[in-house]
Amino acid sequence: MERSKKKLQLWKRAAFHFLLCFIMGFFTGFIPTSDKSWTFFGNVVASTQSELSMQPLEISSYHTLNRSLLDGTHRAVLMRSNESLQTGPSEQEQAEEPGTDKLSSRRLVIIVTPTSERNHLREVLLMRLANTLKLVPPPLLWMVVEQQSDSSQVSEILRKSGVMYRHVVFKENITDLEMEMDHQRNVALNHIEHHRLSGIVHFAGLDNVYDLSFFNEIRATEVFGTWPMAILSANRERVIIEGPVCDSSQVIGWHLKKQKNHTADTTKSPLHISSFAFNSSILWDPERWGRPSSIQDTSQQKTMKFVEKEVLEEETEVKGIPAQGCSMILLWNLLIPTKHPTPPHASVASR
Repeated sequence: MERSKKKLQLWKRAAFHFLLCFIMGFFTGFIPTSDKSWTFFGNVVASTQSELSMQPLEISSYHTLNRSLLDGTHRAVLMRSNESLQTGPSEQEQAEEPGTDKLSSRRLVIIVTPTSERNHLREVLLMRLANTLKLVPPPLLWMVVEQQSDSSQVSEILRKSGVMYRHVVFKENITDLEMEMDHQRNVALNHIEHHRLSGIVHFAGLDNVYDLSFFNEIRATEVFGTWPMAILSANRERVIIEGPVCDSSQVIGWHLKKQKNHTADTTKSPLHISSFAFNSSILWDPERWGRPSSIQDTSQQKTMKFVEKEVLEEETEVKGIPAQGCSMILLWNLLIPTKHPTPPHASVASR
């Protein structure tokens, strides 16, 4: 009996303690917390946050003092990081944002390249020229012209070039290679005129090799620009210079090719097709340059002759490139044979 009474008392004490703790915990949840009671915890949280926030600043200052490869601009950005977060970017930083003022101040360069299937190195030379144009700062438009065909090699090269381009095709079948190249240039000029593309037009052959500064120089062309170019032949160990003779940027004469036959065709222009550039607005906005008639009055086949004639006649508006003196060579033309080589067995059979 005594043992049963002791067990009962123990259970009563345990139940009483449990009930007392439950009631105290229940009502404690309704008591509003005071700032003083949480002072200790607030200090701990605040100190932890301050330590975390100071870590990036310490890393930035460490890199600023010890990384010698950082230039002055990067150091200034790191040192002003806290200020920029509070006050926003300064006027100078807004002016230096890429892709805005610098891009809008540059003129569009329109590169016209005629091609022919008869050139067995066409794909190789196209990829070489594409790699060059990829390094030119934008804006640049590469206009490639070819005869309509079932082959997609040119299209694939243009898609993979990484250059903004237009692929223009024509249906006419022209047997003479030189006449075909002239026709392709006329097709490109009429495309520029029809779509009113505003920029500086340059005819870039597949055999051309460029100094990258050349493209920045021709952006400064107002109406017409011209420059000397070096012509190198694969079969001859000599270099021929064609283009203007300048006094500073003023054109005072021309380097002309020597004609073996003086009775040769005099209708051909003495200028090399790649030795000049012009403002495309002369094609579709002649009144801007004080010309009464438009290029639309001429036939499609005479567009190229019109441009060459204007370059030769408007000597006051033709500026030498570079402006410091157009004696510097920035363009080379490599005369590479474009026909397929004759196999040895063919010459033996002909004998």
